[in-house]
Amino acid sequence: MPTIEIVNQENKKVGSMDLADAVFATDINYPLVHQVIKAQLAGRRQGTAKTKTKSEVRGGGKKPFKQKGTGSARQGSTRSSLNVGGGQNFGPQPRSYEQSTPKEMMRGALRSALSDRLKAKRLLIVDEFKFANAKTKVFAEMMTKNFKLEKVLIVDEKNLNLELSGRNVPKVRVLRTEGLNVYDIVRHEWIFMTKKAVATITARLSNEA
Repeated sequence: MPTIEIVNQENKKVGSMDLADAVFATDINYPLVHQVIKAQLAGRRQGTAKTKTKSEVRGGGKKPFKQKGTGSARQGSTRSSLNVGGGQNFGPQPRSYEQSTPKEMMRGALRSALSDRLKAKRLLIVDEFKFANAKTKVFAEMMTKNFKLEKVLIVDEKNLNLELSGRNVPKVRVLRTEGLNVYDIVRHEWIFMTKKAVATITARLSNEA
């Protein structure tokens, strides 16, 4: 069972805690992480690209020239895909790119991503984040002066002042525990988690849950 230090928002040690092996010390399954990220990004695609077919293009009701005697190939409509301004054959149509991913695969990928961050010593446990008001300047000063880190993912329970303070800070993302996902873990170099967030995520991802 790995043990990790707990710091406050001034980056001073205030204690330590044990992390669950089933969540933070599992074997890292990189192919699973890759598969879940692909599915997650595919689900974000709009899928609204569309072209008009011959039947949807306006006009073309009249036969452009007589069937025989012109020396040209017969034409029934100017809206044919062979003509400029005509419809398109086999063009893109609205569709969903979502991929079905079993919940246990998503949980397994989260365990792998969290274990990788702990193994790389890029997981930081913070006692709690306290902000009297939602002030971006105060939050930014905390990150630059106390922690001196970039590309940080912060995970906490519902904390509106923290969320509002950090939403406009470059290279920092604040998520609630229910919004934790593999893609955001991988794209940020550091993860800050509060003690409450660790307890909630452990309960959600442990095999006993």
